Amino acid sequence: MEELKQEKRKTISRKKFIENVAIGGALFLFKGVGMVSLSFGKDGSYSMIIVEYEKCAGCRTCETVCSASNHPIRIAGKEYPGLGNPYLANIKVYSYNPDTFVPNVCQFCTDSPCVDACPSPINKKTGKKALSKDTVLGNIVYDPTVCMHCGNCARACKEKSAGVIIFDEVNRRPTGMCNLCGGDPQCVKYCPYGALHFVKGKIDKRRFYKMKPDKIAEILAKEWYKGKGGKVQ
Repeated sequence: MEELKQEKRKTISRKKFIENVAIGGALFLFKGVGMVSLSFGKDGSYSMIIVEYEKCAGCRTCETVCSASNHPIRIAGKEYPGLGNPYLANIKVYSYNPDTFVPNVCQFCTDSPCVDACPSPINKKTGKKALSKDTVLGNIVYDPTVCMHCGNCARACKEKSAGVIIFDEVNRRPTGMCNLCGGDPQCVKYCPYGALHFVKGKIDKRRFYKMKPDKIAEILAKEWYKGKGGKVQ
């Protein structure tokens, strides 16, 4: 069954997929759970999400499952996936003209500019600041109890990385830090086109490492359409 699904992903056309998303997109959500176990590498490698941009159809399923998984709701004492509001997702898909889609997700920076920029006091129980790196997966961990609500992390991410972290002015807290869903990233699991991958590797060897969506779209547009990069739609 799994081999059949993979073969279908390979043969379905990009155009046909986009046409079907509005009708059947919800059917891809929450049909099974599997655990992927990857660890922090002694060779400087990390667990991370990488993108095959040529496979992204811009459906934003990744945003929906990310939001639903990380913002569950409780009904009659039971927990269910949330509503899937893309505004709450830790992965954002940017659309450009000519037809180019760029999912933007935490880069798992080796130098962690967001953590370095955090001026919060140390949590006496954990021994860590408001932002720190998970010692197993390497994702950014947020501790609201010591957060100073200064927005330094978001500014550092924008200046020195892909600008994934956004400071929520309403709730006065940073958002957008990918937690890798504890080692089983749902955006990867439910990407209908196989554009997202959960892998272990040397981060600084990635072609688009720390690059902002606009720049990635410009490069891809030149390669795919042999012209200048377009503007965000």
